[in-house]
Amino acid sequence: MDMINAEQCGNQIKKVRGYRDELPAIVDQLVQSCAGPNALAHVDSEPLPSRNAIIEITRMACQMLFPGYLTEARLDRVNLGYYYGQAVTTFFEAFSEQVMLALRHECRRSNMACVSCEEQGKAIAVTFLKELPKIRALLVKDVQAAFDGDPAAKSFDEVIFSYPGLFAITVNRMAHQLYLQKVPFIPRIMSEYAHGATGIDIHPGATIGESFFIDHGTGVVVGETTTIGNRVRIYQGVTLGALSLSKDEVEKLRSKKRHPTIEDDVVVYSGATILGGETVIGARSVIGGNVWLTNSVPPDTKVFIKKPELVYK
Repeated sequence: MDMINAEQCGNQIKKVRGYRDELPAIVDQLVQSCAGPNALAHVDSEPLPSRNAIIEITRMACQMLFPGYLTEARLDRVNLGYYYGQAVTTFFEAFSEQVMLALRHECRRSNMACVSCEEQGKAIAVTFLKELPKIRALLVKDVQAAFDGDPAAKSFDEVIFSYPGLFAITVNRMAHQLYLQKVPFIPRIMSEYAHGATGIDIHPGATIGESFFIDHGTGVVVGETTTIGNRVRIYQGVTLGALSLSKDEVEKLRSKKRHPTIEDDVVVYSGATILGGETVIGARSVIGGNVWLTNSVPPDTKVFIKKPELVYK
């Protein structure tokens, strides 16, 4: 009995080793698949920006924008200056490095001449940091808009801690600033981080006015060339998108306005879809739930779907 078990064990070991012997051939095939200009592989001595590092940097920036809310350390008037001194310096070093890597990769990818990527990275980081007080001022109005627009909100603290719409807007306002500074890669990585965390997809190119409120938020899509005015409120499932186009038409419109304009004081209810670069929703208009629009609406207009007939059996 023992001899039979030993023989079976030996056969099994040989079989397992046979599987392992196949691994070198698989490795060779994977290496070969990375060859060629369209292999979707970055095999280079110059590293790419780190997605994880950019996400961590985004969190650091959120902490600076809402000091005391998202930090473990207790802050008061005595140590606030010390906190910001440490936070700004740490952010500057980490962020400027990622910007430098993004710029250097973009230069190499496009065969561009050297543009002093390290110096540019530091200059961009400083410019971004200088904009943080302005971004904070906008976010104060966004928090107020959320509190005023949602009877369920009990305090500003609750909005800051728990509203996904505010988090998405916070990240977007930072990403939009970097988009304006023409930083490659990083704004989109930031916005997709917020998208994954909240279900709200706002392209960093979208221009958004003050006192913006996204209620609930899941499924909201805001395209790159969307323009949103002041005091606009949108609900879950709203799409501010582009019309579906052929490949040739996409190339023609790649750098042109493709998404709608939403003027001041507009409310767009859940499930509404508004498409097209020439579509303008006039000020103070209300767009009802599940409405589909591809043409403009004049100011002070209400657009609703006719109430469907319910059938009971």
